[in-house]
Amino acid sequence: MDARLHDLRSTKNPKARIKLMNGHFATSNSHLNTYIDMSTVKSRHNNARETAKELSHPYLNTTSVDTIVCLDETSVIGTFMAEQLSDSSSMSLSAGNNISVITPEYNQMGQIMFRDNNQRMVQNQQVLILAASLTTGKTVSRAIESILYYGGAVCGICSIFSAVTKVAGMSVETIFTTKDIPNYQAYVSYDCPMCKAGQKIEAIVNSFGYSKL
Repeated sequence: MDARLHDLRSTKNPKARIKLMNGHFATSNSHLNTYIDMSTVKSRHNNARETAKELSHPYLNTTSVDTIVCLDETSVIGTFMAEQLSDSSSMSLSAGNNISVITPEYNQMGQIMFRDNNQRMVQNQQVLILAASLTTGKTVSRAIESILYYGGAVCGICSIFSAVTKVAGMSVETIFTTKDIPNYQAYVSYDCPMCKAGQKIEAIVNSFGYSKL
């Protein structure tokens, strides 16, 4: 673990915490000046459960959810969200629902797809999209297109961190925003000021983590 990583805890729930590291990082869509490590909230069950509570809260009394599509390795959080939303002892609109928690695949064209056995969990279902981090919203836009293609309806978008407030006209519910990380910047690769200044890329980052160069 890089010693430069430091904790950022949610003011609403300190167990919903991420780690930050400043530098020059590259994703498939952009260059970043801040790496956000989410391994704690995505992998440790106590932290994942508390994170799920915060992400579920906006949907409890407003949205009926049949399926949660988990992007960016968020299936542990998604499972706890399904438990929260379907709790029959609560006033949730999804109380009693047998909520499906699924992870899509990517084909060779980079399109998001669902195998035949999972398509029934999308078709004619109210689908909530869960992501770890939204920088530009491009991946979620592809997820929306895929869900609509397979006959589902997108009922919400949520993310642990989001640099955008809306995707395809839909509000993004999130725990951390750029207000929590005020120096966070994302750039298209051809117009990255760090590249122009000769600052080398330190690592390639994606939903699995980071790999130093």
